[in-house]
Amino acid sequence: MGTMKKRDRLEVIFDILRTVREHHNSIKPTPLLRHSNLSSSSFAEYYAELTAKGLVKEIVDKDSRKYVTLTDKGFKFLEKYQLIRGLIEEFEL
Repeated sequence: MGTMKKRDRLEVIFDILRTVREHHNSIKPTPLLRHSNLSSSSFAEYYAELTAKGLVKEIVDKDSRKYVTLTDKGFKFLEKYQLIRGLIEEFEL
């Protein structure tokens, strides 16, 4: 296939959630943005959606630093998405 297609939406969401999980389920928004390889405006849109849908939540520590963590729903999404991805690979779709 010629040019690589843009990462699709679910793939981007999966990457963002996986990044949070890989940082012991606690990462500041700025490093998360850097890891996402998205523009800050795209990242803001995804982040707003993930928060609204209850896949991630923000916690603020005693020094008023913001951290992003996955909710149970966020963990579940990662699990199911990996399952679907596995099926796609297994059946070479």
